[in-house]
Amino acid sequence: MATTKKTAAKTKAAPAKKAAKPAASKPSKSSGGTKDSPWKLTTPPGTSAFEAYRDEIADPPALVVQVGKTQLRYALSCIRDLHSMLVAHGDWMPLGGADEQKPAAEGTVEAWGRAKSNPVGGWYGLKKGLRGRFGVYLPPVLEALGLAEVEHLPKNNRMRAKKK
Repeated sequence: MATTKKTAAKTKAAPAKKAAKPAASKPSKSSGGTKDSPWKLTTPPGTSAFEAYRDEIADPPALVVQVGKTQLRYALSCIRDLHSMLVAHGDWMPLGGADEQKPAAEGTVEAWGRAKSNPVGGWYGLKKGLRGRFGVYLPPVLEALGLAEVEHLPKNNRMRAKKK
């Protein structure tokens, strides 16, 4: 009498797809963005939440970013200027966020936000010591305003002007 060995068929399950990170909320240009009703956003990788709003009566007018207890302020013109630069650039641009004390990678949104060749001639950040991270906090604001597309990967995110 012959014995037969039964072997279980080996099947590989298809790899699970990674869930996409949710994009930042997309309010209209007229909704939110005020001190009383700030935009509630997340950084491009989706790892940190923050609020942002326009302070048009400040001197100079500012985009205020509140991250926990830390408040960063950027010249309000940064929204319009960054969008214009992205339109002229015409393609994806790396974000490259870095603190003020660290150098920004060449060719990134962060480097442009502190370059002498940008429309303000240097830093958009208004508070010394907290002028960096332009490439972290500005892209979600432009995305929320419908002005840009932003990638939401764990690292090395990019952005581009939104096509109409």
